[in-house]
Amino acid sequence: MKTLGLIGGMSYESSLEYYRIINETVKELLGGLHSAKSLMYSFDFAEIESLQHQGKWQELAKKVVVAAQKLEKGGADLIVICTNTVHKVADEVQRSINIPLLQIVDATAEKIKKQGLQKIGLLGTKFTMEEDFYKGKLTKYGLEVIIPEEKERQVVHDIIYKELVIGEIKEKSKAVFIEIIGQLKTRGAQGVILGCTEIPLLIKQEDVDLPLFDTTAIHARSAVKYVLKT
Repeated sequence: MKTLGLIGGMSYESSLEYYRIINETVKELLGGLHSAKSLMYSFDFAEIESLQHQGKWQELAKKVVVAAQKLEKGGADLIVICTNTVHKVADEVQRSINIPLLQIVDATAEKIKKQGLQKIGLLGTKFTMEEDFYKGKLTKYGLEVIIPEEKERQVVHDIIYKELVIGEIKEKSKAVFIEIIGQLKTRGAQGVILGCTEIPLLIKQEDVDLPLFDTTAIHARSAVKYVLKT
């Protein structure tokens, strides 16, 4: 088994889910007392959030590069950034290390393509929904991406940063997300990407009738498949 290098703390709420899913998947596949070999570099999310909203992505990239390099030096064989939004700097991080970085967009797009879907809704932070670093990669897989209208994008963004990243799960916010997913369905979405690793804390598949793509679970399980290869 290879060693996973996890860049977490963005937020720690979703990092907990990564750790749980990774180890549960290893146990499921190998049985017995098996669990994942892993290292984690965990950020103070307040620093990351501040840089994001100030638009200081180069400064943020430098911090993530340092984290990835430390994990590589520590013996990691694969890097996983435990968040969607920070994949804005993923290509730069990959260029700074000598081990693979498993990108969340690629793992998610491959899962969607296997189900034969073409038109997909995307929920996440405004950075993820509006900027090309995420949507652009999805379109390279032949997917047509639909995002909420501007007002709804702001609502989704605010719920993520003001509630979900600090572990606040509110029924009112769940109802809002369900309504927005319904709007995406009306516009032709065949499924919806939960493109923020905290959103699955709020919305589950049983809440809606469209296929949901939980990027946290998809990314974590894809990482396990990699480290269990010979």
